[in-house]
Amino acid sequence: MSGKLSLIDTHTHMDHHKFDSDREEAIARAREAGVELMINIGFDRETIPTTMELVERYDFFYAAVGWHPVESIHMQQGDLEWIESLMAHPKVVAIGEIGLDYHWDTSPKEVQHRVFREQIRLARKVGKPIVIHNRDAHEDVVRILKEENAAEVGGVMHCFSGSWETAKACLDMNFYISFGGPVTFTNARVPKEVLAKVPDDRLLIETDSPYLAPHPYRGKRNESAFVVRVAEEIAAIKGKTLEEIGYLTSVNAKNCFRLERK
Repeated sequence: MSGKLSLIDTHTHMDHHKFDSDREEAIARAREAGVELMINIGFDRETIPTTMELVERYDFFYAAVGWHPVESIHMQQGDLEWIESLMAHPKVVAIGEIGLDYHWDTSPKEVQHRVFREQIRLARKVGKPIVIHNRDAHEDVVRILKEENAAEVGGVMHCFSGSWETAKACLDMNFYISFGGPVTFTNARVPKEVLAKVPDDRLLIETDSPYLAPHPYRGKRNESAFVVRVAEEIAAIKGKTLEEIGYLTSVNAKNCFRLERK
């Protein structure tokens, strides 16, 4: 292992309109900060094409595409087939972000459940990992993952905010646990406790930019360069160096998304 810092931001939205005025600069800052690769997430009719534009333009961008639970009410006939067709692209490495969101009252639960299940089944069909969005829906997310045999493909619990019991259930189903900006917040007692227990070989880092900026940027626009702050917090909690966390989380990301075979 070299001493050079290398990081992978496993969940970013660099196609977001908040980067329209300085996207090139934000990407350059991430690269300068040591971000080796970025997984951009396309999650609806607008962001899937813009995500694909990024991965075509930059060799260090990969994509996850799927249908977000908040947007599930807008999923139309043919959209699942569209997602399936994109799975053949060599830089599309996962289906996501998919899951359940009980915070925003935009899509009925039964619609969210159906769209979630359909995409897990698609992931099993095409052999791709899944990226899970879970907001205020821990029990149902775990139950549906179990019922749909999601362990067959595994994936990522994106920006994990649940209990250790929920994390353990997901680890048992072949999932990685990913932490973002919120783990750096001073009042994030439970996430820090869960992080301390997650095995080193199941740990991922992310930004979810432009959302959830880490301390001391909380409340501002997040960007992929700030994944360094997440890695620093994890290093402090795990008792490791920043370079060690960068190395192990990068190895984990490459294993999860099968990037070592690209």
